[in-house]
Amino acid sequence: MFAWLIGSDTHPPILLHLRSSTTFIILTVATAVFTDIFVYGIVVPVLPFALTSRSNINPDSIQTWISIFLAVYGAALLVASPVCGWLADRSSSRRVPLLFGLLALGGCTVMLCIGNSIAVLAAGRVLQGFSAAVVWVVGLALMVDTVGPEAIGQVMGYVGLSMSLAILLAPLLGGVVFAAAGYYAVFAMAFGLIVVDVILRLFMIEKKVAVRWLPEQEVRTPHEAVATTEKDVELAVDARPSTTDLEMRATSPSKPEEDQKTATDLPFAPKDPPSHPCSKRRTRLPPIITLLSSRRLLSALWACLMQASLLTAFDSILPLFVRDTFHWNSMGAGLIFLPLVVASFFGPLVGWTSDKLGPRWLATSGFVLSCPFLILLRLVEKDNLGQKTLLCALLALVGVGLTLVLTPMMAEITYAVDAKAQRLPPGAFGKNGAYAQAYSLFNMAWAGGCLVGPLLAGLVNQRAGWDPTTLILGVVSIATAVPTAVWTGGSIWKKRRRDREVNEEGDGR
Repeated sequence: MFAWLIGSDTHPPILLHLRSSTTFIILTVATAVFTDIFVYGIVVPVLPFALTSRSNINPDSIQTWISIFLAVYGAALLVASPVCGWLADRSSSRRVPLLFGLLALGGCTVMLCIGNSIAVLAAGRVLQGFSAAVVWVVGLALMVDTVGPEAIGQVMGYVGLSMSLAILLAPLLGGVVFAAAGYYAVFAMAFGLIVVDVILRLFMIEKKVAVRWLPEQEVRTPHEAVATTEKDVELAVDARPSTTDLEMRATSPSKPEEDQKTATDLPFAPKDPPSHPCSKRRTRLPPIITLLSSRRLLSALWACLMQASLLTAFDSILPLFVRDTFHWNSMGAGLIFLPLVVASFFGPLVGWTSDKLGPRWLATSGFVLSCPFLILLRLVEKDNLGQKTLLCALLALVGVGLTLVLTPMMAEITYAVDAKAQRLPPGAFGKNGAYAQAYSLFNMAWAGGCLVGPLLAGLVNQRAGWDPTTLILGVVSIATAVPTAVWTGGSIWKKRRRDREVNEEGDGR
């Protein structure tokens, strides 16, 4: 009956080339991410007002409950992510888990829409966290499956763009529609978007499934085209600048320095890993535990956690700040997020730059740039046009810094997994690799940020005020720049030592 849609042994599904194309898969995952974040953020400017009128919460307790709801979402995301990653790497299809995640998203949206008690709203946020775990873990792993590590930065830029668009449009439209048409109209937008998401996920066909009907070369992903000869490897090396794990760097004196690239820089690198005294012991461990032994990956996860903390901190403090300082309503509380995320429109460009130059200094500069502007938010004190302009300008500059962090760090996770895999026996991570489990760790880091950011910012803001809150956010940003600079792309100390050894060998010749 549905052979035209899903195909059969003798007939391919309709529009197979389109539905299995890289562009369509990227569009589907980006839409899934957009939908997830949109449904998450659409109630951000609505909650302070809806909790009072629908749930009869005392206005003095609004800050506490907003922080709790945001933290509940983060906690659910934290718990569900490793489970989703483990299941996804053992599943024969990425598409099926994505569809189950969509069911969870629809259920949570219904609960948030009809709920008028704290318990129902909290349960809706929990279910939303489980849905987000599926979307992010499986969706990002599908991205790597589709384009390969060598182009993952630019593709993650599109994911970051869709996320930022949702962060921008969700509170904006949520506030505007709530003010103009009421509570239920806000969720009507969410249900309409979910319908579009359902259609895309149903129509998407993974490349490894499409190979049943198409010639293999038409659906082969870039990282499957492995260079098997020394010449191919050297060409692949020349195509990418070295910015990553120099523990794997070739040190042959017969090769010029610029050709001595790392195994992580080679998406087409040979599959035979170097021997390692602990490799047999490590292969007995679950892949997720093996990944956690990588300091490089841990540094990337820490950077992601801190970036999420800084970004989501504004969810719990910014709507209340503009309400108390500028006396803005829900529409203003939504519009104020615009300058914070406008820089994310350059996410694909940042990702492309990361693919070419490496993620280390882009991400480090993002944290360094954000620090002073976070602290300077304390200058906003009065209700006048100049102060409103200053707030928007500072938020825009903070947004630029955070944009420089997110996309390179998402790509760095893929590079770190590849670096780790090169040091282990073939098949140590299973036939599907460990990308889903790696991005489950990313999801856990992001969830930790969603948990820590709103709680910390909300608590400090409630107890000490706006000025100490902005100071703490600035200190967190500059402190995170240190491990990011040291470990992103591999240890910078080992890089310098290797460079020095190569220079000494060159002088000796």
